[in-house]
This record gives sequence, structure tokens and C-alpha cells, in this order.
Amino acid sequence: MKMNEDFLRSMKDAFDLLHTKGPTEATAAVQRALAGVNAEAVHARTPHTPRAPSNWTQAWSRVQAEAEAQAQAYAQTQTHARPKPRTPAPHTFDAATPGAFSTHTFSNSAGQRQYKLYVPAVYNNEPLPLIVMLHGCTQNADDFAAGTRMNEMAERHGFIVVYPNQSQAANHSKCWNWFKPGDQQRGLGEPSMIAGITREVMTHYRVDAARVYVAGLSAGGAMADVMLNTSPELYAAACVHSGLAHGCAKDLPSALAAMKGGKPQRKPARAAPQRPLIVFHGDADTTVHPSNATGLVASFDAGTTTVSAPATAAHASRNGRGATLQRRVAANGVEAEYWLIHGAGHAWAGGSQRGSYTDPAGPDATEEMLRFFLAHPRMD
Repeated sequence: MKMNEDFLRSMKDAFDLLHTKGPTEATAAVQRALAGVNAEAVHARTPHTPRAPSNWTQAWSRVQAEAEAQAQAYAQTQTHARPKPRTPAPHTFDAATPGAFSTHTFSNSAGQRQYKLYVPAVYNNEPLPLIVMLHGCTQNADDFAAGTRMNEMAERHGFIVVYPNQSQAANHSKCWNWFKPGDQQRGLGEPSMIAGITREVMTHYRVDAARVYVAGLSAGGAMADVMLNTSPELYAAACVHSGLAHGCAKDLPSALAAMKGGKPQRKPARAAPQRPLIVFHGDADTTVHPSNATGLVASFDAGTTTVSAPATAAHASRNGRGATLQRRVAANGVEAEYWLIHGAGHAWAGGSQRGSYTDPAGPDATEEMLRFFLAHPRMD
């Protein structure tokens, strides 16, 4: 059953308020809409004035997701018959031409997602590593590929790279729904589709199954940690850039609290790590608090070595941006690296300005991530 027209109008007005007055007024409007207040009360607002996106973009996407969930719950209480979910139509995989950036579609019982695939020109049917890249909020595969320069690196180092695209229908700001219980578990929701995309590429190309990795930025970074923890037999290691730990949130309020650096109502149980992890986070990040990086590596607690990034290495600061590097190990011998980047905000370190949410200064997260990944193939 569709939401009624008054509710839809109220949500549109609330979204306009987000741009003109900010998230506080917009959130209040959503709450009024959900309480059944007439949408006309929201129309008394200032004229729309475009405003540059800021750090409330991700928070707003959570508000939208919560509103949609509550609206669906309301619809289920109605007596009208609900149509059965439509089963996605089967599709045929179209092989990508080496050196081309191709578009594909994956479907399973959880839904359908597009993805972009880059197979390097050097591919000659010999097994190559595969890296799954999960974009951040408001981004897409093309934007993320440009900002991280991963297609260029694929040619230089010889690997295949795939970029799942989040659907705007699933999240208004195209954030991966890392905080929803239905998208945090193996075989369900978005994890099932990302794993399915990974396996589809492995089926159609010669991939070294011991060198399959997953990485992401922000909400994509949080989902990368979900994938590492729910499919450790598939991924050899993960990179989380400016993200959050799997299990640190279970709904909208706890997601916002985690992003702000607040303590969770119940500390998530972090089992002994099964796979290596590399983490990057700026100490000036005001969108996702740096304490989340600490949470990601907390279970690597059997030993820690802290050093300043050496000036002669590939991660040397181009414009004076420094970093502190922690090399950590868990009791079972699994390794982690944690890069705290000084003065950096919510952006991919060392990225290209051709993409959004990038910081050209400082450590080159792409190069350091690849070094870490290729040094950690899956051993079992």
C-alpha cells in the first residue's frame, strides 16, 4: 500500500526545510508528518534557497530511512490487501572488455543493485586479485572510482575492481544501510547483494580466491566492516576509511549517537578478529567522530606499535599533512593498521579532486591500502 498523498507532501516539504533551515527543523517536520499533522502547516516557511551540502547529509539519510520504516509499519496495520513483492527478472551477464568501465546489474531475493566493473587491460585470463569498493553517502561508483584512482591502480598493480552502487530507492542519500539490523547479517539485505556481486565477478573472471578484499568510505566503510565480519570466508582483508564498526548501531538514534562519538547504549560484542583490517580516519572529522576508528581496532589488543609516518615512504605528506600509524595484532595473530591523519576531515586521504570527499594532502590511502591488502592473502 502506498503512503497517502498528505504524507508524501509532508515529506517533500520536510526535505525542502533541510536545505533552507537545517536538520533540526526538517526532523521536526518529519515527526509531525508521522504523527498525522496536516502537511499544510509545514508550508509556512521561508522560500527555498540552495545551500551547499554539509555534514548533515548522512544524518538526514538516516532520518529518511526511519521515516520510511515507520510509514511502512503504519501501512501494514491497514486492512487493504498488499500486493506480493515482485520477483526480480533474471538477467544475463555481459562480459566486460578489458580496459573498459562497464555497468552490470545483480538481482537476488533481497533486491537489485547496479554495479560498475573495471577489468584491467593487462588481464589475460590469469588469476588476479579482486577489490570491492563501497562508496559513501551521495556518491556513486563513477565518483568513487575517480576520487580513489582505483581504476588507474588496477592497471598499475594488476587487479580487478568492482563498485556496487547503492540505490536511491533504498536510501534517499544513497548511503549503505549499515545501521539497520536487516542489513547487518549474513545472507540478508545489502550484505547478501554485495556478497552476491562479489561472487558473480568471481564466476565470470579468473579471480584469485585468496586475494579478494573489500573497502569503503564513511557509510561504505561501515558496510565494509559488516562484510568482513559476516563473510570472512569470502574476503581476505578490509579497509575502513572514516567509517564505523559493525554492530555499533541498530537503528537511527544509535547510528547518530555513534557518528557523534557518543557511547553506545550497549557496547557491541567484538569477537576475536578473523581477518586483517586497515583503518584510516582524520582527527578533524566532524561527520564521523574519530573514536569510531578506535572501536574498529579495539579487538586487536595483544600488541601495539605506534610510529610517525616516515617521510621517505609512499605515504609521505605532500602538503604537510602528517599521520600517526599504529600497527596492532590480535591474540590470534591477525594484524591491523590504524592511520590517524592529523588535521584531516571526512575525506579519502590522498585522493584525487576529480571525485567528491577527497583530501589530496597527506597520506595516500589508496597506495597504503593496496600495500596492506596484497601483503595479506587469505591463508585458510
